[in-house]
Amino acid sequence: MTTHTDPNPAQAAEPGWDESRAVAEAGRQTEWKRPSFAKALYLGDFQWDLIHPLPEPGPTASAEGEEFLRRVEELVRTMDGARIEAEDRVPDEYLRALADIGAFGMKIPKEYGGLGLSLGFYGRALMLIGGVHPSLGALLSAHQSIGVPEPVKMFGSPEQKQAFLPRCAAGAVTAFLLTEPDVGSDPARLTTTAVLSEDGQEYVLDGSKLWTTNGVIAELVVIMAKVLPHPAAGDQPAGDGGITAFVVEMDSPGITVENRNSFMGLRGLENGVTRFDSVRVPAAHRVGREGQGLKIALTTLNTGRLSIPALCAGGAKWALRIARGWTAARVQWGRPIGEHEAVASKVAFIAATAYALESVFEVSAALADAGMKDVRIEAALAKLWSSEMAYTVADELLQIRGGRGYETAESLRARGERAVPAEQLVRDLRINRIFEGSTEIMRLLIAREAVDAHLAAAGDLARKDATLGERIRAARDASGFYARWLPRLLAGEGLDPRAYREHGPLAPHLRYIERASRRLARHTFAGMGRWQVALEHRQGFLGRIVDIGAELFAMAAACTRAEQLRATGAPGAGTACELAVAFCGQSQHRVEALFAALWDNTDDADRRLAHRVLAGDFAWLEEGVVDPSEGTGPWIAPRPEGASTKPDLRRRPR
Repeated sequence: MTTHTDPNPAQAAEPGWDESRAVAEAGRQTEWKRPSFAKALYLGDFQWDLIHPLPEPGPTASAEGEEFLRRVEELVRTMDGARIEAEDRVPDEYLRALADIGAFGMKIPKEYGGLGLSLGFYGRALMLIGGVHPSLGALLSAHQSIGVPEPVKMFGSPEQKQAFLPRCAAGAVTAFLLTEPDVGSDPARLTTTAVLSEDGQEYVLDGSKLWTTNGVIAELVVIMAKVLPHPAAGDQPAGDGGITAFVVEMDSPGITVENRNSFMGLRGLENGVTRFDSVRVPAAHRVGREGQGLKIALTTLNTGRLSIPALCAGGAKWALRIARGWTAARVQWGRPIGEHEAVASKVAFIAATAYALESVFEVSAALADAGMKDVRIEAALAKLWSSEMAYTVADELLQIRGGRGYETAESLRARGERAVPAEQLVRDLRINRIFEGSTEIMRLLIAREAVDAHLAAAGDLARKDATLGERIRAARDASGFYARWLPRLLAGEGLDPRAYREHGPLAPHLRYIERASRRLARHTFAGMGRWQVALEHRQGFLGRIVDIGAELFAMAAACTRAEQLRATGAPGAGTACELAVAFCGQSQHRVEALFAALWDNTDDADRRLAHRVLAGDFAWLEEGVVDPSEGTGPWIAPRPEGASTKPDLRRRPR
């Protein structure tokens, strides 16, 4: 078998699979000090009591959150999303108005000038703000979920919290800088460096960062850079370096925003390419220890990712409102199109999925706010599932609207019709399948956690360099683990028709989740037995395993939220159960298709075909078309050398 090689000799010494995997593993949280509903679900253990009943915020927190939502709604009704879309920028007065009501400090503790809101109220505020224009939601999300406030709040020193958090809460826009032009999701290939000075007082940063959301207007950024090994210097001990987090003032000499990027959606997003040329950063601005940067980034993302499910739920709720109004008003063949089965099925899908999307966010946020559960898998599942399903909802809305769905809101307005931006919703929601971990990467991250128990049981069987004796001992230990674990997968509450009957019409679906959870674990074990340690390379199989668990988690979230609404008498209490039942029925069909595809698929044939495509065997198929991009530049821009000579394109909010 031949392998594809990059003709660029500069890439020859870059990290391979083993080194990249080792770097990623070093950044993982490996301990499980608190229970996890989703982790247990993948192991065949449906622990319903971990998410039901859902924890509720206290009365004071609820009152403060509701009052803030009232102020947000009052403000957003004065904003014009069409203006942002047309001008491709967020007006400065919008930023000032959001700062005035405390929107930049929603999650920042009160002692540092923030509002100290829960994740639940934070997400509901994002739904309202993102409803004006998604770029507003993305701006606030990038600032608070992954920007300076979250890593400093979680890992910063008391001095750093006092120095940076009040500024962030007051409206100083921040950004998170990790991605580089030639790196993507492989942190081992990070090339931005930080060199400790001889006196140990500062680091010197050099490198370039891509897709720096908010970077064009940011006042502060948190940047990940590779610290080079160094001897002791000043009060800094000798260190092996590694990926490290720093808070950097964006007015520091040597920083240039070289390009303001434009995208198919999210017009108004202040996203660019940021260059660092010998930028001096005080050692006191290093967050955490040297080499701890990747763990800080991944830990921050554990709950930071929940902003995306919130925005996805908001988009789906808007889609439902448009779908309901349009399909009732539009008449074809003597009756509203919503009464024709072909359209009715789409309306039912949008309604059930919008409810489930909101449930997935609310359940994940409630678990994270309570702090009693480990939600790293739940948050990842919420991001993965929500981004995929919300995009499908948007596409179905566009189809229901027909030609009016494909037409822009401005064109509709010019013709005298209601300016519904359905095509914009499709463009704007599409990025969520890529933001903060693409769907493909998220499946791998979740799969790694889902099969962690199996890899731990395998022990030295998973090591390529293990001796025969080590392998024999590992096999004995693995046999003991599976002897205890496998019998529990054979029977459970889901087989008892009386189980969960206190939940009425939800009971059959809860029993299905329990049975499917055990079935999922059995299939995972079968995959481990078939491929052993090579299982981690069977990405098609693992992706389906993850997707099944995501659907089961969404079903459980839909059920527990329906019960919560019924118990509290909140709006929707009388009809939420109907939506939950409808969603679970739709979800079960997707789950069964995924189970069937675990073993009946074209993965091997697709892999062989892709290899031949890359080798150029089918280049003849590309003839007969013109490629307008040909000759416009390399696939990936070369790494810049020396100081930047490009103009600085930063825009400061006034």
